[in-house]
Amino acid sequence: MKRDAVVEEFTQQSAAFNASPAMRSEETLGRLIELLPAASGERWLEAACGPGLVARSLAPRVGAVCGVDLTPAMIELARREAERDDLANVVFATGDVTRLEFEDAVFDGAVTRFSLHHIPLPGRVLVELARVVRPGGWVVVADHLTSEEMQVAAWHQEIERLRDPSHWACLSAARLRRLGETSGLRLAREEQWSLALDYEEWLERGSSGTQNRALIAHALAQRADAPAVFHVARQPTGIECLYLHYGVFIWQRPLH
Repeated sequence: MKRDAVVEEFTQQSAAFNASPAMRSEETLGRLIELLPAASGERWLEAACGPGLVARSLAPRVGAVCGVDLTPAMIELARREAERDDLANVVFATGDVTRLEFEDAVFDGAVTRFSLHHIPLPGRVLVELARVVRPGGWVVVADHLTSEEMQVAAWHQEIERLRDPSHWACLSAARLRRLGETSGLRLAREEQWSLALDYEEWLERGSSGTQNRALIAHALAQRADAPAVFHVARQPTGIECLYLHYGVFIWQRPLH
């Protein structure tokens, strides 16, 4: 089952994900926190929270944050980290973000980061996030994107799955916009930028990246045109970087 693959992968990845510079960087975390339309006293949800990096960073700005994730190892780690940081307004629970166990309109905002590409029906997540935020509340998705070109997108997904068997498919910006619209949300803001990740760290964090190193290198070499959404380049320092395209989409649930 896909669910089991995700739990197995992120049980293995939990500590590395929490410590990863790519997950903690200003580009992936700091800018997202700055973009969140969160206010003092509000109640927010981080869906598919992993070790709770977003929830813990958001906690000082709001009244309360709840983090939900499918992987028990991630939730245990998130709780330990929040306790270590003395964050009394953050709670974490195991749960399925495609079937959230919350009543309607109980949050002021909901955010999910680096999650939709693991979920076979990502639109279901947006429907659930839209349901649990109040009218006028916010739904925010941050994820790396794929190409609008079908062949490039298929090539991209093949490489991602070689490195991480729980990967399902990255979305294009256009598809993500459509999913928000069909979930009854109004797009208020969209930001996109390029991310540079340490290629070795990215490769080794995935459970099958090291064993499939040669296959991944071969697949990357097949695209000499180096598509902007996914390519590897060597920096002057000699470090190889993987360049991804990252998007933050901020929707608002209509008042009526």
